Amino acid sequence: MQRCNASNRLDRLPISRFHKITLVAVAIAYFFEFADINSFSITAPRLIKLWGVSVDQIAWVTSLSFVGMFIGSVIAGWLADRWGRKRALIWTTIGFSVFSLAAVFSWDITSLAVFRILTSAALSAMTVVAVIYVSEIFPAAVRGKYQAYAIVIGICGTPVTNLIASLVVGVAPWSWRLVYLWGALGLMVLFFVRYLVESPLWHENRGEYEAADAVLCALEAKATAEHGPLAEPAPPTAVEPPAKASLSILRQRRYLLPTLLLTVLWVTQSIGFFGYSSWAPSLLAKEGFSVQSSTLYVALSTVGAPLGSYLAALVTDRFERKWCLVVFGTIIAASGLLYGLTFTPIMIVAFGFLVNLFERGYTALGYAYSPELFDTRARSIGTGVSYGLGRLSNALGPLIIVHLYHWSGYRSVFYFIAATWMVGAIVVAVFGPRTRRRIPAPDDPAAAGLGVAR
Repeated sequence: MQRCNASNRLDRLPISRFHKITLVAVAIAYFFEFADINSFSITAPRLIKLWGVSVDQIAWVTSLSFVGMFIGSVIAGWLADRWGRKRALIWTTIGFSVFSLAAVFSWDITSLAVFRILTSAALSAMTVVAVIYVSEIFPAAVRGKYQAYAIVIGICGTPVTNLIASLVVGVAPWSWRLVYLWGALGLMVLFFVRYLVESPLWHENRGEYEAADAVLCALEAKATAEHGPLAEPAPPTAVEPPAKASLSILRQRRYLLPTLLLTVLWVTQSIGFFGYSSWAPSLLAKEGFSVQSSTLYVALSTVGAPLGSYLAALVTDRFERKWCLVVFGTIIAASGLLYGLTFTPIMIVAFGFLVNLFERGYTALGYAYSPELFDTRARSIGTGVSYGLGRLSNALGPLIIVHLYHWSGYRSVFYFIAATWMVGAIVVAVFGPRTRRRIPAPDDPAAAGLGVAR
C-alpha cells in the first residue's frame, strides 16, 4: 500500500463536529494548564507570611520549575513519537492534574517545590503535545485560527484562577491550598477521550498506512455526512520513506536552523512572560501594596489575556505570522516597561492588561508558528526541544530578576523584561521564515527550514 496522502486529505476537510469536539478537549486542557501555571506566584505572597519564605527561595522554586519544564518538553517529544499524539496528550494531562493535587498536601516549601517541579514538567509536556496535535489534525489553512481559539477558551483559566485566588488565599491559613486543588481539575479532559482520534500523519510517518487510512476514512465519512460530497484532495508528491526521529536529526541543517530560531523565540517569551507574571504579585507586595491589593491588580490585568488570544485568532491566518509575532512582541516590551514605571493602581492595571492582551496573543501565534517549521518526522522532537530550551533558559531568569531587584531596585526588573522581548522581536524579524505563502507537502525538502511543513 502506498502512502495515503494524509496531509492533503486532512487539509481539504471542512471544519466539522469532530474538529469542534477536539477543539473543546484541547481548550479544557489549556484552561487548567493556564489555571495551574501561575499557582505558585499567586500563593507565594501568602507563603512569605505563613512559612517565612524568602524572595530567594521563591526564585529557586521558580527556577527549578523551569528545569522541570525543559525535561517535560523533551520527554513530550519522545512520548508523542513513541505513543502517538492522542495517548501522550491524555497521559500528560493526567500527570499535571495529579501532581497539582499532590501540592495541596504540601507541608513546607521543600515539599511544595518538589510537587511544583513535577507539575511543571507535566504541564510543559502537555503543551508541546497539544500544539502538535492541533497542528496535525486541523486543516492547514485554518489551523492557526483554531489554535488561537483553543487558547481563547484555555487562557480564561488565568483570570478565573487569579480572581478565585484573590478571594480565597487570604481567608484562612490553609485556604491557599485551594488554588492547587483547582488546578487538579484538568482531569475533566478524560470525558473527551473517546471522541479524539490519533493523528493520521503520525501513523503515516511510522509506515502504518492502514491505520492512517482508517482514521482518514472515518473523518471523511463524518465530514461527508455533515457537509455533503468532499472535494478531491491534491495529489501526493514525492516524499521520503517513513522514519523515526531522534535528537540527532536536529543536527541536520534543515532542522537546525528552525530549532535555533524557535529556541530564541521561546527563550525570550519565557523569560519575558514568566519574569512578569511570576514576579508581579510579590514585587508589588514588596513595594508596599497589601497581599490582597497586589493579587487583585494582577487578577484584573489578566482579564486581557483571552482577548489577546481572540485577537490572534483574527490575524493569524490573515497576515504573515512572522510579522504578527514581531508587532506583538514590540508592544509587550513597551507596555511591560511602562508597567514598571508607574505606581498608580489604575495605570498598573491598564499596562498589565496590555501586557496580558498581547502576550497571550503572542503565545497563540507562537504555538501555531512553531510546528509549521518542521515536517512530520521532526515536528515532535523539534518543537519539544526548542520549547523546552526556552523554558530551561528561564531557570536563570528568576535568579537574574532577584539579583536586579536587590542590586538596583524594582524598575530595573522591568527594563530587563522589556529588553528581552525586544531581542525576540528583532531575531524573528531578521531570521524568521514566512509560513503563509504556501503549504508544502509533508517532508518536502524544498521547504525545510523555509516555510510551512505538514
